[in-house]
Amino acid sequence: MEKLVVRGGKSLYGEIDTSGAKNAAVAILPATIMASEGVCEIENIPDIDDVNCLERIIGSLGCKINRSGSSVTVDARGDIRKVADTEDVRKMRASYYLIGALLGRFKEARVELPGGCAIGVRPIDQHIKGFEALGATVKMEHGSIYAVADRLIGANIYFDVVSVGATINVMLAASLAEGQTILENSAREPHVVDVANFMNTMGADIKGAGTDVIRINGVKSLKGCSYSVIPDQIEAGTYMIATAACGGEVKIMNVIPKHLESISAKLIEMGVSIKEYDDYVVVTSDRSKLKAINIKTMPYPGFPTDVQQPMSALMCIAKGRSIINENIWESRFKHVDELKKMGASIMVESRTAIIEGVEKLTGAVVRATDLRAGAAMVIAALMAEGKSEVLDIEHIDRGYPHIEDKFRKLGADITREKC
Repeated sequence: MEKLVVRGGKSLYGEIDTSGAKNAAVAILPATIMASEGVCEIENIPDIDDVNCLERIIGSLGCKINRSGSSVTVDARGDIRKVADTEDVRKMRASYYLIGALLGRFKEARVELPGGCAIGVRPIDQHIKGFEALGATVKMEHGSIYAVADRLIGANIYFDVVSVGATINVMLAASLAEGQTILENSAREPHVVDVANFMNTMGADIKGAGTDVIRINGVKSLKGCSYSVIPDQIEAGTYMIATAACGGEVKIMNVIPKHLESISAKLIEMGVSIKEYDDYVVVTSDRSKLKAINIKTMPYPGFPTDVQQPMSALMCIAKGRSIINENIWESRFKHVDELKKMGASIMVESRTAIIEGVEKLTGAVVRATDLRAGAAMVIAALMAEGKSEVLDIEHIDRGYPHIEDKFRKLGADITREKC
């Protein structure tokens, strides 16, 4: 077990690079299984535990995987198992993408029910609805999801709720179905577009990704390709918020500024300076002048739920009353009790958090209750007075590559130590 030890109060200055998008990488890697010809070479893959876990899963299915730095090659031309039942599968949420990938290529898949962060009920009913519309029979048996079809045939599918996971998963399966599939009320997140672009590079015919209607013309087979994952908007947003919280000036490289617009707009509203360039942003902040704001989490292009928790830490020292309405996950305020240990003034009612700004936070021993909550606690520790320890950092390692190294590069006093 490891922990992060932080001595807060230092402003941040310098330049850091954003890694590849976690949420894109964990869908693109399962999609490589669908390439029956050639080898997939994926660049800009982040070095995080969720990706390492997926690589082991894909290897256990019979794919040949090789990693060199941020590049991963996957050869899925051999004898591929249609059953994903290892402990790694049960540990991570994104393993459900294996269903769409295996069902699309082999018309059969058995995948153990996935895990992930405890941020609320995350049913896969919309995934199942989509697979069944394509002609698959889907059963829940002995803790696994079993999907099988003689043929997959294109269909018109309307998602009852906007779901990134269901949009991507059904898109994978439909890429190798017969005829056209139309997905309505689809998710529009950047990583949905990235997965579609990757699939098209493999030879799929997907149009409309990034809008709420996606049209997929099924093809007979997919082939290997070379592709580079987009930058991670959530990681970039986290470092933008950290700069705002600690004060200073940081240049965040390898970003797509348009993906950050909802985050930038709220930081500007708080009094932070954001300058956008082609592939980087410069964040300048005087933490003594931060103003309270209100946010509502919404599907893209609205304010992302994955940035809500880091933003809540920043709000703790903003002058006035801030309000967060969490419209995506019902259990995404578990970190509030940890922030209170540091002197935050927060009241939670159902899916709403009311935050009264305080003059300062003070160091404490706190826990990372989930991935993005962990990022929030690191930000709180960086801006707090005195020493803090952040425990349970295995959650943070799932989505933030070498977080302590990046913050140290900006002048933070943060180390990783054994518990």
